[in-house]
Amino acid sequence: MQRTTKFTCILTAVFLLGTGTALAQTAPENQLNDQADVWALVEQQWTAEEKGDKKWMDKLLTDDFSGWGKGSPAPRSKASTKMWNRFNEQISNMVAHELYPLSIVVHGDVAIAHYMYTSANKMKGKNGKIETSNGRYTDILVRTDDGWKFLAWAGGDD
Repeated sequence: MQRTTKFTCILTAVFLLGTGTALAQTAPENQLNDQADVWALVEQQWTAEEKGDKKWMDKLLTDDFSGWGKGSPAPRSKASTKMWNRFNEQISNMVAHELYPLSIVVHGDVAIAHYMYTSANKMKGKNGKIETSNGRYTDILVRTDDGWKFLAWAGGDD
């Protein structure tokens, strides 16, 4: 009986060590996949804006979204962000952008992405003058049944 107990304990220990090693090897891969998915969504948002996609906010922002751009006096809800985006589209259109990722941290179903950007906007009321701006953003995303979505962001022109 004593031999069976020792043998069972040894088998259990080997199983747990093997499982722990397998999990340790897949965790970084899952982390990298999540980071890549988060970055793909950040890129998707900027590309949608540049292409003039009017529906990207409905698809990519959570219903309880709260974003605080440097140009606004307080955080804006999803509805407020959509309203100001429509207004800004009346004065300019983004014609180019480049993003520079700095850091993406994923904890379970929450991700934080820090990055810098350069964007060029064609002004509608200034003979088509193009203005370039540089800035930075921190985006907070959550994993939903529909994939990653923006929960919040903060940043803007430097």
